[in-house]
Amino acid sequence: MTDDKALEDGMRAKLVAVKQAWARAGRLLTGSSDVDHSHRLPPGQRLVTNWPVLDLGIQPDVQREEWELTIDGAVVNPTIWRWADFAQQPAFEDVSDIHCVTQWSRYDNHWQGVSTQHLLSVVQPLPGARHVILHSYDGYTTNVRLDHFAEDDCLLAHSHDGAPITREHGGPVRVIIPRYYLWKSAKWLKRIEIVMTDKPGFWETRGYHNEGDPWTEQRYG
Repeated sequence: MTDDKALEDGMRAKLVAVKQAWARAGRLLTGSSDVDHSHRLPPGQRLVTNWPVLDLGIQPDVQREEWELTIDGAVVNPTIWRWADFAQQPAFEDVSDIHCVTQWSRYDNHWQGVSTQHLLSVVQPLPGARHVILHSYDGYTTNVRLDHFAEDDCLLAHSHDGAPITREHGGPVRVIIPRYYLWKSAKWLKRIEIVMTDKPGFWETRGYHNEGDPWTEQRYG
């Protein structure tokens, strides 16, 4: 193992340990909830105008010409999209707020990409499929319910506020699922696995909530 790799692994391990300690301690929880969404800002959140960068200490450098997305599992039509294929799909735009479990929120993000509803229409999940496992180029995984993944504001985004999503924010393609805390919106998207049975992902197996609804403060499991 090189010195740089050892340092990278050590930093990642420290970050994960800190986040797991937060989960055990219930850090940032206010004990309140606003399930009727009567306020735009979920409980315990603070509004920012910048876009903070959070990751596991690894930012894969995936160029568009090298990027490839596999959609498989419990589907009728397993599919692989390379960038040219992705670019030929119907264009989709949406404006949504995002909420990070580390307590910041950002309003009115303008996204461009391909809707998850269109993607699902292409691959056709099998009867009985209930969950989606998102896989990233850095080895990260996270799980979401299929019906939530299919909501009309969800997309595979390639652009944010009129510019291509940068490497640090998960480009060339990342998932956006506004209903959940942002850890569910996987960066550096590599694979979408449709499954019958739920499989908790990286943070969900390390003390974080299995769903992650910011309005009910589902920060930790």
